[in-house]
Amino acid sequence: MSNGKASLSVIQNAKLIVVKIGSVIVRGKELGTVNHHWIDAFAQDVKALMDSGKKVVVVSSGGIALGRKALGIKENTPPQNIPLAQKQAASAVGQYHVFDGYYKALARCGLECGQVLITMSETESRRMNLNARDTLSTLLEHGIIPLINENDTISTGEIRFGDNDRLSVRVAQMIGADAVILLSTTDGLYTDNPDNNPQAQHIPYIEKLEEKHIKMAGEAVPGLSTGGMKSKMDAALSATKTGIHLVITDGREDHALEKLFSTSSKRHSLFYAQNGGKIAARKMWIGSHMRPKGSITIDEGARDALYHGKSLLPIGACKVTGDFNRGDVIEIIDPSGKRIGMGISAYNMRDAHLICRRNSKDIASILGEITSEELIHRNDMVLED
Repeated sequence: MSNGKASLSVIQNAKLIVVKIGSVIVRGKELGTVNHHWIDAFAQDVKALMDSGKKVVVVSSGGIALGRKALGIKENTPPQNIPLAQKQAASAVGQYHVFDGYYKALARCGLECGQVLITMSETESRRMNLNARDTLSTLLEHGIIPLINENDTISTGEIRFGDNDRLSVRVAQMIGADAVILLSTTDGLYTDNPDNNPQAQHIPYIEKLEEKHIKMAGEAVPGLSTGGMKSKMDAALSATKTGIHLVITDGREDHALEKLFSTSSKRHSLFYAQNGGKIAARKMWIGSHMRPKGSITIDEGARDALYHGKSLLPIGACKVTGDFNRGDVIEIIDPSGKRIGMGISAYNMRDAHLICRRNSKDIASILGEITSEELIHRNDMVLED
């Protein structure tokens, strides 16, 4: 089977799909307007996919872009130069127009949609993550399309995803999706920025994302986007390592989604899922954390033990940093300073510090009680390759 046919097969076989749509596509030709013509065609594509037995979740940017005019924010102002309060206010205005555009277009196709606004804190907390997952699953079970965006009106700089590329992957991990499709202003990854280098070569298939691919990434479109190819590489890395395929394609043409699913001639870059399939939901949640609460540095013996399927014992821990509580996700650092994994700490930062380099049988005498013999149990740990 050719690479093109193999790629098409991967896309067509996906049953649960998260589709992310960029701001430049959603916004119309004039500042503050919705691209209704494009959204109508997109709704028809979603209808066709659902009729074929697939489930679709939509992550759409555009709230801030569509609210700029009302706030008097000039079109060419880069997102990073807009004060947070103005971004949040613009989002409050623009989110209505985004949802209204999709709602009416999908309704014309006989489909229902529900708006879901998510902040990072809701996905970093296990309980809130499960609640959000259950909400999305319930919508899907009833044939209702979740329409998702980051809750920009209340998110702060410390808890924001920063762009919807990464949010779409987090949602996919949350619900166990098969694939993420990024409808963008580019048709995929190139060896260099094609706008600056006409000799840049398009890369259609990436079996394993490597550092060389990260270095090929470019920047965001000034004035509208908060992502760019760099954020797409981050999203691809997060998706593929948790068993989810990721596709980047140019979504600006009408029926871009339908063409991607129906023909191998629709140019795109496919990042193949690793691990041979999706990992367990709990471990997927651990490994997908964007802001761990702290870290534990371990010795060589502990590192070798972890890679042989053992838990992390206090005696193998050398240093504890951060401010974390029992149940928080923290990083595991090897003797060279490299992060080798993530895990759920069985102890808070203070207690973990007190039992570092000590035998597990001494925990009770040091702390007055023993919660666990392990700092991080092997079932609560995800190691990187």
